[in-house]
Amino acid sequence: MMNTRTIIQPCCIVLSLLLITEVASAEQKNGFAVDHGLIDAEDIVRGGPAKDGIPAIDKPEFIDADNANFLKDSDHILGIEIDGIAKAYPVSILNWHEIVNDAIEKTAYTVSYCPLCGTGIAFDRDVDGKIHSFGVSGLLYNSDVLMYDRETESLWSQIMGKAVTGRYKGTALHPIPIRHTTWSNWKQLYPTTQVLSTDTGYSRQYGRDPYEAYQHASQTYFPVTHKAPGRYHPKERVLGITDGHSQKAYPFIELNKNNSHRFSDHFGGKTYIIYWNRDEQSGYLTDEKGAIMPAIQAYWFAWYAFHPDTTVFTAGTDK
Repeated sequence: MMNTRTIIQPCCIVLSLLLITEVASAEQKNGFAVDHGLIDAEDIVRGGPAKDGIPAIDKPEFIDADNANFLKDSDHILGIEIDGIAKAYPVSILNWHEIVNDAIEKTAYTVSYCPLCGTGIAFDRDVDGKIHSFGVSGLLYNSDVLMYDRETESLWSQIMGKAVTGRYKGTALHPIPIRHTTWSNWKQLYPTTQVLSTDTGYSRQYGRDPYEAYQHASQTYFPVTHKAPGRYHPKERVLGITDGHSQKAYPFIELNKNNSHRFSDHFGGKTYIIYWNRDEQSGYLTDEKGAIMPAIQAYWFAWYAFHPDTTVFTAGTDK
């Protein structure tokens, strides 16, 4: 009679090894399972900090604009206005936290900022009828932050605006228009704005920019799937918009040459109005009816990494 123990035992050993390998693989990605995602697992890399090593702000405190003495007029903020209520999120704070879970009236949203890509994007936190909260996974894709929701631990690409792993794989977040501009410009537009306070519950050097040198260096820290052509500095800022399968980038250097603070442009079968403030080096887009579009300000290398088929606005040729 065959000794079944000699057959079953090796199978159990193999199964155990496979389970151990799967757990080890997840641990190498900060504890997140990254296989069978929308993107290749090898393209997901650790940025350095562990999961929540960069702590999101879950209970943000706000102060009046007149009391925001820690801000200079030239400091950059991400600004949101919903139902007549305006809030400013200083980049000097976002550099250290990257995510703020917040709400205005009945709209719950997440403000996300990736210092490596220069991207500030806001999303509605309502996913499938349930309000979610987001944290920083410590993982990157194309040098861009991968957020995770605490309810399912799905990983979400900030620039893609959708989940790339987990239960919500393929689900898109609803973007909320956000302005990336200077503090002087924002408070002029919204004098009664509230400002995210440095009283975050964490001890951080909010007066120091840990990415100051990085912003001007041609090098990037992490690999990307598509390397941008050298027509612009890798950290040249662009205003980018996607419309279905079309994408377009408006490099700041081209907008500065354009000699127009307001002009219309056409792509993806639609007309957009571009507003450019040369003094503040900031801009935004609206549709023909004046509704602000959820455009993204990004470094050129980051925009191209996600949108290698993008068209590019060139001063003097596009109108």
